[in-house]
Amino acid sequence: MGNKDIFDEEDIKRIQDEYDSLINNLSKCNKPEDRELIEKAFQVANKAHWNMRRKSGEPYILHPIAVAKIVNQEMGLGTRSIVTSLLHDVVEDTEYSIEDISREFGPKIASLIDGLTKISGTYNKGSSSSMQAENFRKMLMTLSDDIRVILIKIADRLHNMRTLDSMPENKKLKIAGETIFLYAPLANRLGLYAIKSELEDLSFKFRQPQVYEEIATKLKHGEQKYLALINKFSLPIIDKLTESGLQFEISGRPKSIFSIWKKMQAKNVPFEEIYDVLAVRVVFEPIPGIPERTTCWSIYSAITDVYLPKPDRLRDWISRPKPNGYEALHVTVMGPEGRWVEVQIRSRRMDEIAERGYAAHYKYKGDNSPETELDKWIRKIRSMLENPLEDPIEFLDEFKMNLFSSEIMVFTPKGALVSLPKGASALDFAYEIHTEIGNKAIGAKINYKLNPINAILMSGDQVEIITSDIAKPEKEWLSFVRTSKAKEAIKNQLRTETTNRIQKGKNILASKLSELGVVPNSEIVRKLMLSYDLFNKDELYSGIELGTISLDNLKKIIRKTPAKNVIKYWELKLLGSMKGKKEEEHEHPEKIDDGAPFLLRENVEDAGQSYEIAKCCNPIPGDEVIGYRSPKGAIIIHKPKCPVAIRLMANEGNRIIAVKWAIHKLVSFLARISMTGVDRIGFVNDITNIISSELKVNMTNINISVKDGILEGTIDLYVHNTQDINNLILKISNVRGIVSIKRVEDFSEQDAN
Repeated sequence: MGNKDIFDEEDIKRIQDEYDSLINNLSKCNKPEDRELIEKAFQVANKAHWNMRRKSGEPYILHPIAVAKIVNQEMGLGTRSIVTSLLHDVVEDTEYSIEDISREFGPKIASLIDGLTKISGTYNKGSSSSMQAENFRKMLMTLSDDIRVILIKIADRLHNMRTLDSMPENKKLKIAGETIFLYAPLANRLGLYAIKSELEDLSFKFRQPQVYEEIATKLKHGEQKYLALINKFSLPIIDKLTESGLQFEISGRPKSIFSIWKKMQAKNVPFEEIYDVLAVRVVFEPIPGIPERTTCWSIYSAITDVYLPKPDRLRDWISRPKPNGYEALHVTVMGPEGRWVEVQIRSRRMDEIAERGYAAHYKYKGDNSPETELDKWIRKIRSMLENPLEDPIEFLDEFKMNLFSSEIMVFTPKGALVSLPKGASALDFAYEIHTEIGNKAIGAKINYKLNPINAILMSGDQVEIITSDIAKPEKEWLSFVRTSKAKEAIKNQLRTETTNRIQKGKNILASKLSELGVVPNSEIVRKLMLSYDLFNKDELYSGIELGTISLDNLKKIIRKTPAKNVIKYWELKLLGSMKGKKEEEHEHPEKIDDGAPFLLRENVEDAGQSYEIAKCCNPIPGDEVIGYRSPKGAIIIHKPKCPVAIRLMANEGNRIIAVKWAIHKLVSFLARISMTGVDRIGFVNDITNIISSELKVNMTNINISVKDGILEGTIDLYVHNTQDINNLILKISNVRGIVSIKRVEDFSEQDAN
């Protein structure tokens, strides 16, 4: 057990208090044998983790207890999930094995813990594969057996995010990147809306702390105002619904920080111009004999009698629930003080499913209930996991694209509904109907109009696929299909065709050699490859079958005796170049101190380590940034919110390092500002004078357009840091006629030029 003195009385008391809190608030675990099993799991976990502490300094056992609480109280899972949560790190971090767990708690719990245990053993850091991606893949594969593995993993991640402050900066970025990349979308797909929102907010907090704090502070300052506004808004609705005799609860709150920030980004406006930051929820008790849907529309009618609705913001998820099981009616209305307010209308059952997700969904689902969208999604996952891609990073990208992207609904000619990811083509639809229809597709009628198979579909389209018996999949198809089902079917067909082509080419060569009285051997194949400058025998056989490689000179080629040194040179050239490439790829870069941020000095040549500015997000000194250490040792600087950076943090978090800007006064960085204003004579001249004459900033490109007296434009210029560009924006904002001006953060250098 170790030295008990390491844990003082306060530690031991805290452990017992947290465990008592778990036990005293258990739901779904009322049988004595349930409590006994949980107690046994706690004792095993407490012993295994005794005297172990987290980075924060608190006893490690508090983490499994916290995960068990989330699993039970926030997700509504039962005894086995609680036991698994308490034991989830025992195999990974202590001497206990899966076999030990199986003996003590049975094979089912052992299987769940195995799914949660990270991959052990050697890992080739020079490999293109990612340890994180491999771990994700293993975790997702367990979904084929038991979805509780994913739910417990999400709970584990939620508690880790709640306690992330104690981790080093590079670890924070890695874990936050993983969270926004995979765990938050997973939580959303499984209907865990509250957890999804918290994961997004926490990830945002660590990836962009300054922006997060800025929004959080503004929300806090306006807290009393928002509460007063919600009360003022709710009172007429309460009066109206009370008159109808309905049993209900009404509550309101500001929207999550991350969702507000996304609105700011989407609309390109500051916080002050986001008017729909408030959300009000009406949760009602069902009336016996009256369908919940009917009551939802009755409440909608009562609300719109009081407040004017925004027609384009009605969201009906009761007629057709979201794929994650979510049901509700959303309406946005004009509330007091000219503010838009979103109202969510739900029954008690709908509310529980919305908050607790998967577990609540199955609580209300009877044995004979029809297959829901959530059931279809889980079946789709399992189907995808049956034939996973070999490369774990590619697998994750496919998984994310197909299962987390927004969905569209399209109709077959007979009116059946088909769900596809946003951006799907007519060919994706064809493969969704049947593999053979996809393989034979040559075009599509979309809303009765003829279109090519690469035509992008929109929600509500009616699609009919046109086929031909002579059609077959082309390699180019892979560039525009979105679904994993379509991609896998195309690849399988192409592989089959390639294999057949190679075999036919092999047979043709054997037949030609037979006519010459020669038996095929490796030396003849080598001579042919040398003659046609090929490095792959499959290329040779394919070329023969396609007719691109002629065998007219076969007799001359095979009778030619090349000098041995030529063959050796050919071998050495090929093998040598490959070896050189491998050595280059596995070159050991200079060590970096993980304990301190890497300093981005101005004179890169003398900085001791090179770094590059990522073209995808163009950070400049003063921006929040992270570093990605490439396999060749170069450090590439990204903004944390950059989509490329998020993917890197999720898939290759071990290569992410903390970086910090040094003072930059000599080297300039490309930036872009955009502006709108009321046009007048001399307007552009005033702006360029400020930039060139007053601030001595070098402009590279000006793009200005005027329509109906309104001027819009962008200016590309070189600055030293964010302070330069902020000073510039402040100066130009005082120019007469300027309505708005801001920095454009999402542009490439190529675009700018």
